[in-house]
Formats: sequence, structure tokens, C-alpha cells
Amino acid sequence: MTDFPGPRPVVGDAVVITTGSSSVTINGTITSQGILRDGCGFVELTLPDADPQQRRDLEWSKQFQYDLSLRGALLYSSPQLKVRGCRRDGDGALIVTGSP
Repeated sequence: MTDFPGPRPVVGDAVVITTGSSSVTINGTITSQGILRDGCGFVELTLPDADPQQRRDLEWSKQFQYDLSLRGALLYSSPQLKVRGCRRDGDGALIVTGSP
């Protein structure tokens, strides 16, 4: 599936994130959700608290693309996205906001 995600959260157990020429796989509970803010569509990718270097690399990236899977089945493949923001939730999970 490559359509822009809707407002309903999609939950997977693995995500492959590509930033520039590098990619990383993160396992755990990962959520992808489309949001509408000020009339513009964004996607929020919520990652479990993982390796601090992986988080820093993503926070410092300008663009990213990701493939979200559940038990090995592809749930969502994003287009290339511009990083619009990164923040942490109360549990330390990283929430990355992007737009096409």
C-alpha cells in the first residue's frame, strides 16, 4: 500500500527507514498515522524508544522514506517525506512528522 495514510492509526512491528544513503530497521510497536494540521496533510511515525544514535540520525535528517510491516507483511510504503518535526512522547518514543 502506498496511498497516503488516513487518520486511522496503522500499527506494525517493524519499520525500515531510509535517510539519504543509509537505512535502519527498528523493531517494536510502530504506529503510522495521517494527520491534518492547518489544512495540510502530514504523516506521523511513532517509533519505540530505541538506539539513541538511530534516533539522532533520524532527528537530524531532512528527508526520509519508510516501509512499515507486520509479521513480515508490508502494511505501508511511504513516498519520500520531508522531516517537519521530531518530538518525544511521555514514554520516550520518537514521533517524526513528515510531508511529501
